[in-house]
Amino acid sequence: MIVLAFESSAKAASVALVRDGSLVSQYSQCSGLTHSRTLLPMVEDLLKNAELKLQDVDLFAVAHGPGSFTGIRIGVSTVKGLSWACDKPCVGVSTLEAMAWHGLAAGGLICPVMDARRSQVYNALFEIRDGAPVRLTEDRPLALEELAAKLRARGEAPFLVGDGAALTARFLEKEGLPFRMAPENLLWQSAWGVAMAARSKTPGDSQSLLPVYLRLSQAERERQERMKNEK
Repeated sequence: MIVLAFESSAKAASVALVRDGSLVSQYSQCSGLTHSRTLLPMVEDLLKNAELKLQDVDLFAVAHGPGSFTGIRIGVSTVKGLSWACDKPCVGVSTLEAMAWHGLAAGGLICPVMDARRSQVYNALFEIRDGAPVRLTEDRPLALEELAAKLRARGEAPFLVGDGAALTARFLEKEGLPFRMAPENLLWQSAWGVAMAARSKTPGDSQSLLPVYLRLSQAERERQERMKNEK
């Protein structure tokens, strides 16, 4: 099976081509350009170098959240369009679950964290078993204080991955809690993890693929605050 995977839920954009569980190629950019300008050109180069066409892809996969509202919408919309145009199945996977695959070699407790601003992170906990991450918690937005308390209760040094790893590490260090930091090349989200996580999901069509947001956008929060003040 050939999987074309997309990751656009954070600052970096990534596209990966995976055949039967083995990485064929991956293309990542953190150029500051919007993902709407980078994703499809990366796909074009990726397929050209692999001597493949879009119709050769068996499954389109995308990180459907949590993460940047705009980035998630761009990634999901791109995959929905490709799935519909090629009449091929697609699947969305948790951004945090995809990141957990970066902890395979480290083993133990894997703690993906994404910077959610306001001293909060998007987080879930996983454990590596039989060569794959096994979910221990649901995806959730947490204040750093809450995450530290949960990790303290577990009594195990977590392996931190994700764009919120440095932020979390500084807080855990201040709290005197042990942790293991992923190397820099594994900190950022990657489409390879999306493709690996997609293998255990049930594919659907383009209409069934939806973004997953764990909290309201800033615009929606501001709108609700205005409505509250007007009452």
